[in-house]
Amino acid sequence: MIERIKEKNVWDTIAASELPVVLYGMGDGADMVLDVLEGMGVKPAEVFASDAFVRGQSFRGYKVRRYSEVCVSYDDFLIVMCFAAHDRPTLDRVRAMSLEHELVAPNVPIVDDGLFTREYVIRHDREFDLAYDMLADNFSKKSYLDVLNFKISGRTEYLFGCEKEKSEVYSDLLRLGREEIFMDLGAYDGDTVREFIEAAGGEYSAIYAVEADEKNFGRLREKTAGLENIRLFNLAAWDEKATLSFAKKKGRNSRLSASGNVLIPADSVDNILAGERITLLKMDIEGSEERALLGASDTVRRYKPKLYVCGYHRNSDMFRLPAAIRSLDGDYQIFFRHHPYIPAWESNFYSILKK
Repeated sequence: MIERIKEKNVWDTIAASELPVVLYGMGDGADMVLDVLEGMGVKPAEVFASDAFVRGQSFRGYKVRRYSEVCVSYDDFLIVMCFAAHDRPTLDRVRAMSLEHELVAPNVPIVDDGLFTREYVIRHDREFDLAYDMLADNFSKKSYLDVLNFKISGRTEYLFGCEKEKSEVYSDLLRLGREEIFMDLGAYDGDTVREFIEAAGGEYSAIYAVEADEKNFGRLREKTAGLENIRLFNLAAWDEKATLSFAKKKGRNSRLSASGNVLIPADSVDNILAGERITLLKMDIEGSEERALLGASDTVRRYKPKLYVCGYHRNSDMFRLPAAIRSLDGDYQIFFRHHPYIPAWESNFYSILKK
């Protein structure tokens, strides 16, 4: 695989730059990036944020400025994007900035398993090759390489060059029928439930929605009230019945963690369904996807549902998840798609039976 990766590490690009380094964004992502840069001995010149967020605040000792102000202060500079974005206006703004100044977006880890670098790909070269060879079409292979090149280099043009709208996956790959039985692991506030119902034209047989975070589960219950044939489970998806440590965080970022601050119940897909059939299984569970796939093995082998598995939480997801899917059933075709998002979140594996 490494012979297909032409880019150098984003951190080397930043360290070698002769331009002022300017951070775009503040918050958890900027904290992580700044920690790495400080460890490298790189001191950014400025921090700026989108105009709507600039209210005279400071971040880690930097006065937060507007992009226009930074442009006045420096003829040229290197932008280091430090937050996640998926709305089209922000993505368009990032793209426009990248045409005016060099811009990189380091892919800092969601789950704390280290930085994604060329050295990481070299260590797992054979595994990446095997995963690449499992992909069912040329666009999946192109997207896979583009995402790997982005993860290493931080260059957003790779993501812009392979993005696909989620609606295209529903229509072209998953091809939902009128009697789908959908199981949503990591249902959050019901956003994917609503997305599924829209893609299915409002017609379906049943929905199982599983959400571990208690606060998110309350929102899920509120936002799905009135829907027919839906069952909600306040559980973590796992490979067996268990009680696990859970780190509660804002939004959809809560996850299972050995250092978590609460204990929550967990169970497997096979146990939750107790032999019932599903036709579509989605997993977006903050790094627990591989364990949840193991816990769905009986269901997958018996009913062969379409699979929608998020592949961006752990560095190893890019090769371990397709291998896990293939181990459950060798008749699955595995596709890879990246949806509009910076960094490489919403990079997912979709699997359907061979025709």
